[in-house]
Amino acid sequence: MIATEELMVKTPSLPPPPAPQQDIVVAVRGLTKIFKDFWGRPKARAVDQVDFEVRRGEVFGLLGPNGSGKSTTVKLLLGLLYPTKGHIEVFHHSPRHVATKSRIGYLPEESYLYRYLDSDETLDFFGNLFSLPGNERRQRAEQLLEMVGLDKARRRLVGEFSKGMQRRIGLAQALINDPDLVILDEPTAGLDPIGCREVKDLILALARRGKTVILSSHLLADVEDVCDRVVIYYGGKIQAMGTLKELLAQPDTMRITTPLLPRATLERVLETIRKDVAREGVRIDTPTQNLENYFLGVVQKAKQSEAETSGATSGHRVAAYLRGDADTPAVQTEKILERLTLPSALASLVPAAEPKPQETVDQEKLAALTKAQDSERPASSSPDKATPAADLEKVNEKLASLLGKTK
Repeated sequence: MIATEELMVKTPSLPPPPAPQQDIVVAVRGLTKIFKDFWGRPKARAVDQVDFEVRRGEVFGLLGPNGSGKSTTVKLLLGLLYPTKGHIEVFHHSPRHVATKSRIGYLPEESYLYRYLDSDETLDFFGNLFSLPGNERRQRAEQLLEMVGLDKARRRLVGEFSKGMQRRIGLAQALINDPDLVILDEPTAGLDPIGCREVKDLILALARRGKTVILSSHLLADVEDVCDRVVIYYGGKIQAMGTLKELLAQPDTMRITTPLLPRATLERVLETIRKDVAREGVRIDTPTQNLENYFLGVVQKAKQSEAETSGATSGHRVAAYLRGDADTPAVQTEKILERLTLPSALASLVPAAEPKPQETVDQEKLAALTKAQDSERPASSSPDKATPAADLEKVNEKLASLLGKTK
């Protein structure tokens, strides 16, 4: 038993097995970036001897206070900055390799979009940069706008959007090319709690499809919800790295969760525990949910009274092509149209003729009364037919009187 406990304590400290070479998406070795002033003198060491790897299908978090080197690392991975020293590989190529860039989607910390384009035009523009066919661009744009909740604001100019709506359209443009590596810099900044949950669900859906996500965020709760491994920067150096389970585990404490116990049972349990543990080492509390889950529950209950909005909406599914079933909506639409063109379907659409009301009049009595009235009525002579000449003369007289002319 003692040997087993010792083994369990040592297991978390074991290094993870090395990943196969083909599963490594990003490899960084000895990365250093020194910014210099106008005279070429070192001004700031933004990144200092950084080493890490990011694997396929992994959500990798970059954490650290402001100015610790996170954004500089992201720009180095994108090829926007040259490293002073060190080596970077993205999909086994240099970050400046053009074909490699086409496999990357990037959401910057600030959304730099054209103010006078609407949502459709923005996604069409970025899709055209990746040489996507027109039909595919339109199909993906439709799915992305519905996913990020901007389908009802598609005709509004991006310059009119709030910050949260700009983050949503920025996220859509980062995914228009269905990238294999997605780099998100503060993706939930400016979003409401529902939008934050949807972004986290999207990140998890991408990881399930084998996509790699690098997430840089100051919101530690978001990182904890979605990341597999994290690195913590400070002063341009990595101060800690590992899985969340390794970094957050507290091996010297234990938590036991049970249903609500009767008072007598609880006292017996505490008495047994206190035989081996000091009284101050035992704490009893009631589990609570976090504020995000509580907020989402309240909103879900209130959705019956949801009003129309020209802004961003929530509660949408991940875009079909990002889930891997992009053809499903089109197929369903075609089947509906086929059913509507069938004769049986057309017959079902024509309203059935209303049944004629049952007649309550006795037709024989009605015919007898009509015949009696015809026999009592005196025969009328047919009117004399006026000659056409006489009619023409009357018409001329009326016209003359109207015009005030004497004949």
